[in-house]
Amino acid sequence: MAKKGKNYLEAAKLFDRTAAYDMNEALEIVKKASKAKFDETVEVAFRLGVDPRKNDQQIRGAVVLPHGTGKTQRVLVFAKGEKAKEAEAAGADFVGDDEMVTKIQQGWFDFDVVVATPDMMGTVGKLGRVLGPKGLMPNPKTGTVTFEVEKAVKEIKAGKIEYRTDKAGNIHAPIGKVSFDAAKLEENLRALVDALVKAKPAASKGTYMKNITVSSTMGPGVKVNTLKLTAPAN
Repeated sequence: MAKKGKNYLEAAKLFDRTAAYDMNEALEIVKKASKAKFDETVEVAFRLGVDPRKNDQQIRGAVVLPHGTGKTQRVLVFAKGEKAKEAEAAGADFVGDDEMVTKIQQGWFDFDVVVATPDMMGTVGKLGRVLGPKGLMPNPKTGTVTFEVEKAVKEIKAGKIEYRTDKAGNIHAPIGKVSFDAAKLEENLRALVDALVKAKPAASKGTYMKNITVSSTMGPGVKVNTLKLTAPAN
């Protein structure tokens, strides 16, 4: 196990590692525990009661966080003609077709999200082996394969994040920066929780949200009270 740094150990003394806190309190602790010299990302990890080895229990989707992530996403759109113009007008950072495929095959990756119109997926499919492992392949489930390119680009720029279960049934996602106030972080987290509750597979039995932990990039994880987590916001 990697040795923990001095800042991490100091931060861990600020709270009870075995206790589960209300969402707002947990986020306040994460903010106080942040000791890095940069504006750390606040991350959330869910352990869900699903078996991702079964197709009907895999969870994948996207949600627009009300206050964004604090990071501006660079968007690449594969489109032609009017849809290419629409993407440019919406604020896409890069727009193209075959020439972009060649560029990526040559090792260019100066983008964070890829959007493609359905008619371009035959072309984008050539990049499956390089985009897939990086989690950059466009997918209809996350709204990145669509003819509504204007909407897709604007949502991503506004703070849309993707989520998906890993092999162990966990989901990891960013919900903002340490510089955000706790109320904004809580609203972002609640938006993600609500999306996951709606995405619960019918085949999932027993406890669905088993565990949730929030942390900053360099800080210790703080457990959130999952019993109150799915209760409606006041």
